[in-house]
Amino acid sequence: MLYGSMLGFGGVVVVPLAGAAVGFYVPDLLLYNAGVKRQDQIRRSLAEAMDMLTVCVEAGLGFDAALAQVARKTDGPLARELSRVLQEMQLGTARLEALRALGERSTVPELQAFVSAILQSDGLGVPIADVLREQSREMRTKRRQLAEEKAQKIPVKILFPMLLFIFPALFVVVIGPGAIQIYQMFAGV
Repeated sequence: MLYGSMLGFGGVVVVPLAGAAVGFYVPDLLLYNAGVKRQDQIRRSLAEAMDMLTVCVEAGLGFDAALAQVARKTDGPLARELSRVLQEMQLGTARLEALRALGERSTVPELQAFVSAILQSDGLGVPIADVLREQSREMRTKRRQLAEEKAQKIPVKILFPMLLFIFPALFVVVIGPGAIQIYQMFAGV
């Protein structure tokens, strides 16, 4: 009763509807944000994992053993995905099928390109170390380009805070004493 008398009839209808709308959309938004965060973590750790995988393969480990080593030595979503690939292989799934499933599960373009390159190299008989080295080089180049792109966007993002906060304070410090002298000069007249 108290709730209805405080808000009136409109509030009794609007507040539950707003609560229902928030309850309907917020879980999807949280899930979407978690997915974006996971993709970003995979994207960030992929270049390092590729380098480690390349070193392991060039040192003489087989691809499966190198994949296991990388999954053990790293952490995060990418390590969990690599561990899942290894588990699928231990359960009898062919390596190519397990990798193909990884590519289908992932929405990270770099990881999909990596899986695609591994599948092609296996199908064509190209040495896996060469493919890994080239993929690693491409990922480093792409990361550098993304970093440069972000750096070029920073001045635009800084412009508004500077105009809003820094310039007014600067004007007070620079123009303030002159304005006081002008005021005193006119007040004395």
